[in-house]
Amino acid sequence: MERHDDPLKLENQLCFPLYACARGIIRQYKPFLDPLGLTYTQYIVMMVLWERGRILSKDLGRTLYLDSGTLTPLLKKLEAKGLVTRERGKKDERNLVVSLTEKGRGLKERAAQVPLQMSRCIDLTMEEAVQLYRILYKILNGVGGEQETSGE
Repeated sequence: MERHDDPLKLENQLCFPLYACARGIIRQYKPFLDPLGLTYTQYIVMMVLWERGRILSKDLGRTLYLDSGTLTPLLKKLEAKGLVTRERGKKDERNLVVSLTEKGRGLKERAAQVPLQMSRCIDLTMEEAVQLYRILYKILNGVGGEQETSGE
């Protein structure tokens, strides 16, 4: 006899469709990011840097919900590509400052079409997208996300 209230059934899990959707969406990014030479995670790092220009590594990790074990090799790869620099803070050497290079700034123009291309891959109305965005950030903040968002 099948029970629909079984807490261990995969179809009863909220986490599974979130996980599967995240993997699917990241897979959709690949053909748009490959010509830029970026992985999805490198792309979101670059988006923060395109917005801010320079940032402390710990603040970057907090913004992207990435720990230093994930962020450090990511930044090393971006530095090897000539897109960012990493240098110790002058006032406090424990701080690592990440900055865009000229090459990194130049990549922004080529990346500008990625959000539009991705919007064509996901069949949501603007209203549905805004609602989903708010729900996802509500979940993210509830499961230990340290950053608050305005939902804009």
